[in-house]
Amino acid sequence: MLDPKLIRSAIDTVAVQLQKRGVVIDVPKLTAWEDRRKALQIEMQDLQNKRNVYSKEIGIAKAAGRPVEEALGGLKTLSDSLKVIENEFATLQAEIEDYLARLPNITHDSVPVGKSEADNQVLRFWGEPKKFDFTPKDHVALGAGLGLQSGSTQQEMDFEVASKLTGARFVVLRGSIARLQRALIQFMLDLHTQEHGYQEIAVPYLANADSFFGSGQFPNLKADVFALSGDSEYYLIPTAEVPVTNTVRDTILDENALPLKYVCYSSCFRSEAGSYGKDIRGMLRQHQFEKVELVQIVHPSVSYAALEEMTLHAETVLQRLQLPYRVVALCTGDIGFAAAKTYDLEVWLPGQDCYREISSCSNTEAFQARRMKARYRDGSGKVDLVHTLNASGLAVGRTLIAVLENYQDALGRVHIPEALQPYMNGVKVIS
Repeated sequence: MLDPKLIRSAIDTVAVQLQKRGVVIDVPKLTAWEDRRKALQIEMQDLQNKRNVYSKEIGIAKAAGRPVEEALGGLKTLSDSLKVIENEFATLQAEIEDYLARLPNITHDSVPVGKSEADNQVLRFWGEPKKFDFTPKDHVALGAGLGLQSGSTQQEMDFEVASKLTGARFVVLRGSIARLQRALIQFMLDLHTQEHGYQEIAVPYLANADSFFGSGQFPNLKADVFALSGDSEYYLIPTAEVPVTNTVRDTILDENALPLKYVCYSSCFRSEAGSYGKDIRGMLRQHQFEKVELVQIVHPSVSYAALEEMTLHAETVLQRLQLPYRVVALCTGDIGFAAAKTYDLEVWLPGQDCYREISSCSNTEAFQARRMKARYRDGSGKVDLVHTLNASGLAVGRTLIAVLENYQDALGRVHIPEALQPYMNGVKVIS
């Protein structure tokens, strides 16, 4: 959430910044709300002071044995008026807070200004896309073929059975492909814990509305979340960022405890509302997928250094797997709701003949922390908001796709990257 003090003191500046994201705020409405809020607050304080005077005078009169009926009547009238003002103030305050909760973060000055993903800036490339002497298959064709080659009547990447079990945009993985996915997860967790200094954390796959509000999914992105029916107000997490970041909600951390660095493997669930017809083939965009998430809680002074560090940590996964990729700076029109700055990593997929997003690395600055009331206390006792960051390290399903497509051969086999072979019990080729 944006700082209400900033909006009160520099509403026109905020309006200009948000306009870069294509968001137009109603400055006259916000100004009128703020003027009314101030007037109500002054009126409340005046009535509260008068009530205190009345109460004190009544106490003195009672002690002196004087009649207090008239004074009690005046106190009741005043209290009734105060209650009306307090209710109006509370209603207005809730309306203001709801409006502010729907405003996205202000982007960092270094973020390129643009309207859509077409305006994103490619910063650098790593690795050269492999040149095949045959027409490379995509992961769907490879997955189907692997199961048949093994002599089984069941495909190792089975969308038909998943559709029967649940519906569209789900998959059943079997045999060597299921094992390859598990190897990728373990490889990523080991890399981030043993070399990058993250602490592994396991969290619930269900979270409450407060957690979704704290990380910025609610109220705007609620349509993309699966809600449980019944009496409980639980939602399936769209990313481990939601519960992991909220572990510091309503917390004051010691400055010396920072940074907190967490890595978390989880299943993720998204309704993909508004993405009809987009990337629906195979495993590219599913309702359930696996991800290894990186989260850092840091001192504000180092958050942009932390963003560069986290991006390199995600890149290292791709480099160890020898998968070509590029780093893209998202523009103001394509950046996420809570992010102040985001880098996307896009991996090369030969079967698609293009780069596809495999990781987003974002600094939200104090945007999430303000919603969560996540703070730290420095050596002088001053309390301030932390900065929070998150990154995919990586999206497991898309990494699986990238390995299958980049390591295929003309016979439809898939060679295992050297970094994954220890996790595959020495298996070097899936065939």
